[in-house]
Amino acid sequence: MSALRKLATLVSDLWSDTKRTGLSVSTRRPLTAVALVSDRRSDTNTRLGLVGLVLLATGAFSNLANAQSAPPASVEAAVASSWTATAPDWLPRLKPDALQQVCTASRNAPSKADGDTIIAAAKASIKYPADGKLVGDWKKGEAVAQNGYGLRFTDTDTTRAIGGNCYACHQIDRKELSYGTLGPALAEYGKIRKFAEADTKAVYEKIYNSHAAFPCSQMPRFGSGGTLTIEQITDLVALLMDPASPVNK
Repeated sequence: MSALRKLATLVSDLWSDTKRTGLSVSTRRPLTAVALVSDRRSDTNTRLGLVGLVLLATGAFSNLANAQSAPPASVEAAVASSWTATAPDWLPRLKPDALQQVCTASRNAPSKADGDTIIAAAKASIKYPADGKLVGDWKKGEAVAQNGYGLRFTDTDTTRAIGGNCYACHQIDRKELSYGTLGPALAEYGKIRKFAEADTKAVYEKIYNSHAAFPCSQMPRFGSGGTLTIEQITDLVALLMDPASPVNK
């Protein structure tokens, strides 16, 4: 609730300024959240807008607090009741494994002991290419990064390759304009690291099982989770670490 109190204090200050100066909020302070109220409107409308903002914020924080305090059994029941028509072979995905249980319970902030256990288990899960080559074909890697097909309950075509959908979270090739920002930008990734062998190995391991680098990482476990093949992972490594890759230009 501290965030709500801060918001209420801010709105109160803005309201006081408005009453004292006769100016609308948008001409007093450049705050986008409250600049919805036009400076051409009366002070009455300004105040009503601020009251509405407080009420909306109150409801949002209240819902957030309720969600965070929901009993685990209630959450599990809600999840189970939401997927009654799901194919039987898809249902196991609704059950969190041991790692997910720890990360959920700690809200992705495990204790050092739990974190060390997660990292050790993740590293033990990693399988390397039989020929020892961690860098594949960057062109194929770009295709994997662009491909978002697979693992959704609507993705029933087993003849189509499953992709990594990497651009959903990362900027990779600067020429691609559509990308997410949940993860860090990866442009010039290998170039910045001088294509070091140790960094190449670290990239492979991070893609195979991200928890080997960061316990409770939000990045999928592409290799240990069975999403991508070892060959696909080496192709993604090439996309990031091959000097010929457009990522490093």
